[in-house]
Amino acid sequence: MATPTEPSRTPKLETPKYGFNTFAERINGRAAMVGLVALLLWEYWTGEGLLHWLGWL
Repeated sequence: MATPTEPSRTPKLETPKYGFNTFAERINGRAAMVGLVALLLWEYWTGEGLLHWLGWL
């Protein structure tokens, strides 16, 4: 049984400009963290939750 050969060099691939890539996921994660902190601060300052403020509860 022959051993698999390793490539002599790694191909240089362009990062995708759309879809699931590391840059998009990093930005989405940061936006989610900012939104969560903003929601917690809003609830602290107003004393009511977002759903009450919107009139959904």
